[in-house]
Amino acid sequence: MSIEQVRLARKRAVGTKQALRAVAKGKVQAVFVASDADERVTRDIIRECSQKGIPVTVVDSMIALGKACGIQVGAAACAIVEQ
Repeated sequence: MSIEQVRLARKRAVGTKQALRAVAKGKVQAVFVASDADERVTRDIIRECSQKGIPVTVVDSMIALGKACGIQVGAAACAIVEQ
């Protein structure tokens, strides 16, 4: 999956807490995680996704993921939420 999908997504959950909530609800198509994010921050969402069979894509940086999400700061994780 490409980070471009984050830009094109109609609905997304930005940040690890929001993405983890969306994963718990079972409404996520895919999750993107920044490679430079602290492992303590991303470990739970990666574990949940692997348990539920949700694809996780690692992107270059938090800044790139934040820009793709349309925010001015970096993002450690982002989930594309089903409509």
